[in-house]
Amino acid sequence: MSLDKETVRKIATLARIKVDEDALEPLAGELNNILGWVEQLSEVDTEGVPPMTSVVATEAYQRPDRVTDGDKVEEILANAPEEAQGFFVVPKVIE
Repeated sequence: MSLDKETVRKIATLARIKVDEDALEPLAGELNNILGWVEQLSEVDTEGVPPMTSVVATEAYQRPDRVTDGDKVEEILANAPEEAQGFFVVPKVIE
């Protein structure tokens, strides 16, 4: 895939990046080089290689799933400037 000046102009417009007219041609060359490197990556054989989430093999810490802060409605609402029927009262924002 090769990008021309018009394609680079359209990409810059879509990305909302102002690119001067005289910078379009060099930018097209740079983007074509980047796309060339990406095409080279697609040639690498990755068959049998598991996906990685980190360079170090680790397992996520699993904490026990238990409720530790329930039944504190009064304590929580004590900080509210206004409450009604066990809920925070907030200003109406939609008419």
